[in-house]
Amino acid sequence: MINIKPLGDRVLVQPLEEKEVKKGGIIIPDTAKEKPQEGKVIALGTGKVDEDGKKIPFEVKKGDRVLIPKYGGTEVKIDEETYLIMKEEDILGIIES
Repeated sequence: MINIKPLGDRVLVQPLEEKEVKKGGIIIPDTAKEKPQEGKVIALGTGKVDEDGKKIPFEVKKGDRVLIPKYGGTEVKIDEETYLIMKEEDILGIIES
């Protein structure tokens, strides 16, 4: 269980790692891997407030697979797992399956 609650319009995202073995059985070392561009929404903040004081609902929801920028968000480590805290507007899109 994650005990971090993002504030405002921030979202906690768990980056989804690439597979280590590519076609042909070549193993890619950690230092040569690109940063993941896909993640899973773990937690949502309290929401953004507009000029009239009304809360704007999030477009993403907990459990969504999302497309994230390679170098976006703030990286945090919790129990040896890496997560990103980022603003919802930094999420590029929702991956639908």
